[in-house]
Amino acid sequence: MRKHKPDLVIAVLTFVLMAVGLIVIYAIGPAWAQFQNSVSGSSYGESDFFQRQLISVAVAVVMFIIAYKLPFAWIEKAGKWILVLGILACVVLSIAGAYGSDLARCSLGACRWLNLPLGLSIQPVEILKLGALIYVASLIAKRKKEGKLNNKEMLVPVAVIVAVTVGLIGVLQKDLGSTAVIIFMLACMLVASGMKWRVLLMMGGIAVLIMAMLVVFFPHRMERLTSFSGEGENTYHIDNALLAIGKGGLFGVGVGNSVQATGYLPESINDSVFAVMGETFGFVGLMLVIGCFTVLLMRLLKTAERSDAEGAGRFVVVGVFAWVAGHVIINIMGMTGLIPMKGITLPFLSAGGTSMMFVAIAMGICLQLSGWTKREVNHEDIGGRRGERRTRHASSSRR
Repeated sequence: MRKHKPDLVIAVLTFVLMAVGLIVIYAIGPAWAQFQNSVSGSSYGESDFFQRQLISVAVAVVMFIIAYKLPFAWIEKAGKWILVLGILACVVLSIAGAYGSDLARCSLGACRWLNLPLGLSIQPVEILKLGALIYVASLIAKRKKEGKLNNKEMLVPVAVIVAVTVGLIGVLQKDLGSTAVIIFMLACMLVASGMKWRVLLMMGGIAVLIMAMLVVFFPHRMERLTSFSGEGENTYHIDNALLAIGKGGLFGVGVGNSVQATGYLPESINDSVFAVMGETFGFVGLMLVIGCFTVLLMRLLKTAERSDAEGAGRFVVVGVFAWVAGHVIINIMGMTGLIPMKGITLPFLSAGGTSMMFVAIAMGICLQLSGWTKREVNHEDIGGRRGERRTRHASSSRR
C-alpha cells in the first residue's frame, strides 16, 4: 500500500450536495413552518428550519473532517463498540416508546428518535448502520485471512446483526427502509468479499423471505403495496409527488415558488424533498443532482477497486457505496412511482441532522481510505527503468 493525495472529488461532491440541501431548505422552510404552525399550533419562525439545517451541515462538516483525520486503525477497533452502542440505543428507544416515555419521540405511529438534553434528538438506527458497517468489514477481512469466510464464524455474526436489525428496526421502529438499506449494505460487502455463490444465494433467499414477511404481516405496508399496484385508495402522497415533479417542467418554478411545499405534499422538507426539488429546479436540476450522486458513487467504487483486497478498508468503502446508493435509489424511485413509496431520507438533502452527520462520517472515512491504494506495477515504467539501466551500463562501458 502507498499513500498519496486523497480523491478530493469525494469531498467536493459531498459539500456540493450539502450546499444544495441548504438552498432547498432555505426555499421551502418558510412555507413548511407556516404549515406546521397552522396544523399543530407550533410557533416556528420563517428561518427556523434553515437555521437548523445550517447547524446540521456545520456539525456534519466537522464530523467529516474528524473521520478523515482519525487513523483508520482506531476506527476499525471502535467498530464493535459503535455497533453495541447502536443496539443499546435502539433497545432503549423501543422500551421508552412502548411505555410512552418522553425519552422517545414518535411520529405517525413510529418511534424512531431519542430525545436528548438541550432539545436535541438522535436516530439510533444511524448509529447501528455505522457500527454494522465497520464491524462487518473488519470481520470479513479477519475471516478472509483465516480462510473461514464461508464458515459459521463469519455467517453467525452476520445473521445475528440481521436478526437484530429486523427485530429492532423493521418491527419495533416500523422502519422498513432502513432495514432494507442495512441488509443491502451487508449483502454488497459479502459479495465483494469473494464468498461462495452457493452461500450468498442461500443468505439472499433468506433475506428476501424476511423482507416479504415484513410487508405481508403489517397492514400499513400492504396498503402501500396495493396503492402502488393501482388497487388501493391511499395514493395521495405519490399523486402529489408526481404533480410536483411534473409542474417543475424543464427548469422549475424557481426558488420560493413551490406550491406543494406549502402543505400539499407530506414530509416535503424530509422524505419528499426530491419531489419539491423537481418543482423548484425542474428536470434539469434533478438530473444535475442525480449526476452528482452518480459521480460520487462511481468514485467510491474506484476507491474500493484500488484498495487492498484483503483489508477492511475495501469493504468499508463498498458498504458506504451501498449505504448511500440504497437511500438514493429507494427515495428517488419511491418519489417517481417506480417502487412503493417508503419514507427514507435523501442523503445530504433532506432536513435532519442525524442522517447527515453519520453519512458525513462514512464519507470522511472513505476520503481517508482513498489516499491509500495498493501499489500497482506499471509495465511502461518497468520498461523505462530497464532502458535507463541499459543506457547507464553502456555509458559506464564507454568510460
